[in-house]
Amino acid sequence: MKKKVLLVFKFLLSAALLYFIFKKIPFADVKQTLVNASWPYLGLATVFFVVSKIIAAQRLQDYWKSIQIRLSNTYHLKLYLLGMFYNLFLPGGIGGDAFKGYVIKQQYETPTKKIVGILVLDRLSGLLLLTVFAGILILLAVHESLDPFFWWVFLALPLGTALFYAGLKKWYPETLQIFWSTSLKSALVQLSQILSAFFILEALGVKDAYGLYILVFLLSSIVAVLPLTIGGVGSREFTFLLGAQWFGLDYDKAIAMSLMFFIITALISFLGIGYHLKKPGLVKLD
Repeated sequence: MKKKVLLVFKFLLSAALLYFIFKKIPFADVKQTLVNASWPYLGLATVFFVVSKIIAAQRLQDYWKSIQIRLSNTYHLKLYLLGMFYNLFLPGGIGGDAFKGYVIKQQYETPTKKIVGILVLDRLSGLLLLTVFAGILILLAVHESLDPFFWWVFLALPLGTALFYAGLKKWYPETLQIFWSTSLKSALVQLSQILSAFFILEALGVKDAYGLYILVFLLSSIVAVLPLTIGGVGSREFTFLLGAQWFGLDYDKAIAMSLMFFIITALISFLGIGYHLKKPGLVKLD
């Protein structure tokens, strides 16, 4: 019952946010912007999104190895894609992370606490670098309205990184040996997604203010991590709307950018349906 109530809440919140957005910005205008988008640039955006997910899967695999869980690269990539499908298309059922944890638990005697902890650490590692990149853009003063936040961000970035490292040292010391390698992979994940966002901007014909669009994109990704809506739908677009208002960006292109990134995410995630219909066989490594 709680899951059903939560699903209804997420659905209603997503619908309410989208209704508010398209009351303010006519959907016909956004649709026209999407229709006129350049397909070759959208193809490049899709390629870099796929690259980001492959690297993210490798990062999670590094975390598994730190607690002596070894899976073949091919099997783990299939499992990761299946998790993406569950996260986006089955929000009312078992989530992608929960499913991955369940599969691992069925095959290994690793304590559930450790498995859950690794999944949380993987998410936090990505979120940390996402925040770092957003912070760097703020420090680069991409807009004068961000000047008052300079010193707050300047101090928060190293403090947040230090706290994350201290948390690993206290609760998951076995992951310290891969701290730099997983951090590098998290950085490459975010760089790949930034390139994906850049090519979406190119596809939509944006010619200036790239830094501001990318900053709003990163902030929307942080908001989308919060499990408040269905697959982040609505919350990401609402963040783009607020960002466009704050920085004076083109509303149509800002919302179109958000929707296009979601469409790319949905298309790639939907490929996981094949592994939903026929679960991949577990392949362990010695």
